Amino acid sequence: MRNHFAPRIVLKHLFLLLCMAPLLLQAQQDGQQSQSFTLKVNSDLVLTNVVVRDKKTGQIVKGLTKNDFTITENGKPQQIISFDFESVDEAAALNEATISGKAGNIVLGKTGIVTGDALRNHRLVVLFFDLTSMQPEDVERAQDAARNYINKQMQPADVVAVVSLDASLSLDQDFTQNKQLLLNAIDRYSGDQTQGYAPGATSTTNQVEDATAYTPDESEYNDINTDRELYAIASIAKSLNYINQKKALVYFSGGISRDGIENQASLHAAINAAVRANLSIYSIDSRGLQAISPLGDATTGSLRGTSGYNGAALQNNLDANFNSQEVMATLSSDTGGKALFDSNDFAPAFQQMQQDTSAYYVLGYRSTDPRRDGTYRRLTIKVNRSDVKLEYRHGYYAPADFKHSNKEDRERELDEQLASDLPATDVAVYLQALYFRQDDNRYYIPISILVPGSQIPFVKGGDRDKATLDIIGEVKDAAGRRIGDARDTVKLAVDQSQQVRQKNIQYSTSFILPAGKYHLKFVVRENETGRMGSFETDINVPDLRKAPVKLSSVVLASQRIPANKKSDSPLVHDGQELVPNLAHVFRQDQHIYFFYEVYNPAKAAAQATTASVSPAKSKGEKDSPAAPVRVMTSIEFLSNGLKVYETPLVQATQLNDPSRDAVAFQFDVPLTDLKPGLYTCQVNVIDDAGGSFTFPRMALLVRGPVTTPAPGSTPSPGGR
Repeated sequence: MRNHFAPRIVLKHLFLLLCMAPLLLQAQQDGQQSQSFTLKVNSDLVLTNVVVRDKKTGQIVKGLTKNDFTITENGKPQQIISFDFESVDEAAALNEATISGKAGNIVLGKTGIVTGDALRNHRLVVLFFDLTSMQPEDVERAQDAARNYINKQMQPADVVAVVSLDASLSLDQDFTQNKQLLLNAIDRYSGDQTQGYAPGATSTTNQVEDATAYTPDESEYNDINTDRELYAIASIAKSLNYINQKKALVYFSGGISRDGIENQASLHAAINAAVRANLSIYSIDSRGLQAISPLGDATTGSLRGTSGYNGAALQNNLDANFNSQEVMATLSSDTGGKALFDSNDFAPAFQQMQQDTSAYYVLGYRSTDPRRDGTYRRLTIKVNRSDVKLEYRHGYYAPADFKHSNKEDRERELDEQLASDLPATDVAVYLQALYFRQDDNRYYIPISILVPGSQIPFVKGGDRDKATLDIIGEVKDAAGRRIGDARDTVKLAVDQSQQVRQKNIQYSTSFILPAGKYHLKFVVRENETGRMGSFETDINVPDLRKAPVKLSSVVLASQRIPANKKSDSPLVHDGQELVPNLAHVFRQDQHIYFFYEVYNPAKAAAQATTASVSPAKSKGEKDSPAAPVRVMTSIEFLSNGLKVYETPLVQATQLNDPSRDAVAFQFDVPLTDLKPGLYTCQVNVIDDAGGSFTFPRMALLVRGPVTTPAPGSTPSPGGR
């Protein structure tokens, strides 16, 4: 979900660059040279539950075998390879040990009660309270219904969990048969105990901090809230995917508003996740029976015009109420559950849920259609008896690989990974953030993201290798607020002779931030197979006003490329832009380009005592030269604590970037005289006029030059 509010901090998304640099790790080089064959087997098992009832009495028909059933998928017969009958009447006692889940990252039942065969014949029920959609009186009605079920309707075979959605998705009680634990979890939503109504608690869902910022309309708020609710249902379903038994989700909600097709992707994802997890959703409108007035309720403004007299206002209110229930009805019907609307008695919903899950057959097959296109496949199940009726789910969504996913699904996957607490590791990603001062409290933060070329599956297109990357990122302040983001799709096309798989792809963007502590996270996805990688780190942008020597980041680079003429990056000089070397790995046949800046250096004492105000200049007269400064700097290379090389001392006597009150230093150091090995690089900066100094250090690795491979041999990685 993207940020709909204009950030207070300006995001500057500058440019993309493709660069070829030495590989980062020897392990990557070794991995390139070894090829392995992988056999992939599609083992997706389609499970569907079938309730068989006698047409006359409605009683469950038992004793059927798999030979009594036939299944067709889109009209094609399927072979039943797994068959089971489950009945709560045959449930065995459980030796249970419950746990408390972690808010925002629920995993139901993972380390709680025993799993597998021990859950056989049990009814697994999740009570889901959507607190974001309910008013206090709606919450009370939902609590009363849940308490009534636990105290009066809950059976020995029932195993129940309690989940809520407020500021985050929270597992309030994992699966248990202990009624008191369940009641304690439900009681937390009462009065000021609930997270949403705690004293002093505020909801940030619809909060705008900056009065001058862009304010989205109500429909956009509804889109955001609906996506959150549907993603929560999908998360619950995915956490139950490992349990084969049929599950039921009792969903208490005050209605979900959907804006046309805006929430179609999230609705599809929630239904698909529930169907795959064998989870039926029983939706309950906690608003109960409503008396809809043409004039609206106390939450609406006064009517104007004639709509209150010609029926238009009443029709609008009826339509709004219907629309808020339509998504809940879709969730229930498409997952094999039922929806209960416009009733103050919620007990029938629990009765229906228990009746649907009391006894059923579980049929499993592997589809004869191997396509992973995500399309809807219709199921038809028949029994070789005419005196029964069947209840079952009439279809499912086929597995979908990345190539068959649509644009909405792909964007949703990126957003979900960006918000996930778990890192994506299928693609190796490396990130570096630097800082350069623009004025007293604004800093230019260039971000470099590196992906080894070996991680990207290039495809041949004519005489070029082609690939596409999706990149998404965000920056949060110390309070966890999202203040900037980045989103880009990068199309790569390189000559096959460049052997890009032995090199690196580097992407650059930037932010403008004040001094402070921030958290960066970026996600990279290659669009051939959909594999993703993420990198996140904390950065500290120092307040240089308090530093004796106001020094920027020190950039080490091995390449310079033609710069964008409109770029305002400090890394651009004389039409060339430095490409930061993230790994600090260089070759003997390369040069190291150093770059750093010193801000507000002290003025020479003599100049300070004789400074005077210049008279007004006549037309064409040049500015007076900047007041002289005296900053000295050099760079040392240390090996095993001994200095093995030092650049000549450079002295600056004036600002070379007066607009930012900065002295910029650039060094070009050839590495031919340095032996391969690990070095400590020390940058010496002395502000002689101010009597201050600093000596930052960093590690770097120098490797031998690339040798031309013999005919038929594998080329050495790391070439330019």
